[in-house]
Amino acid sequence: MDIRIEKTEKAIRNAFLELRAAKPLEKITVRELCSLACINKSTFYSHYEDIYALSQTLESETITAVLTNISRQQEAPFKDPDVFTRNLYIALVSNHSLINILFSGTEKSHLGDCLEAELKRLIKENFPKYQNDPEKDIMLSFCIQGCFHAYLNNQDKDLDMLIRVSEVIVQKLAPLYIKE
Repeated sequence: MDIRIEKTEKAIRNAFLELRAAKPLEKITVRELCSLACINKSTFYSHYEDIYALSQTLESETITAVLTNISRQQEAPFKDPDVFTRNLYIALVSNHSLINILFSGTEKSHLGDCLEAELKRLIKENFPKYQNDPEKDIMLSFCIQGCFHAYLNNQDKDLDMLIRVSEVIVQKLAPLYIKE
């Protein structure tokens, strides 16, 4: 990529994150973002359709980073659910700053929904028998959303305790949805 394009992209993203940290997504204007990034509006629009497209790009990249962190931590991410739970928390903590900026306010539950959709997609790829099993689908929703909301609502608590409690819960639930 051309160095000028890279610099512009970085300026746009940094300006957006600075604005997003201070206000809700719907209150950010292209004009103020361009002013902060020291670019003109046509430059912004050559990179993104609108503020929402920029936000969506950064959200997708953050979700991909979380999923990549989970996959890096274990070979078969969905075989051992308590280890998977630990790795999910570690991945969320590793992306804590971006998560808290991009998914704050009305966007808070959006991350949980996106994580659930992507994790289910990956799980069903690895375990095709889950594809048309409504019980397993509900159990996966419960576990993924439960871990996500436990993380979201307990960020001020001891992370090791949060992980330990979640691992115990997932271990108890695992026999209901993982039958070898």
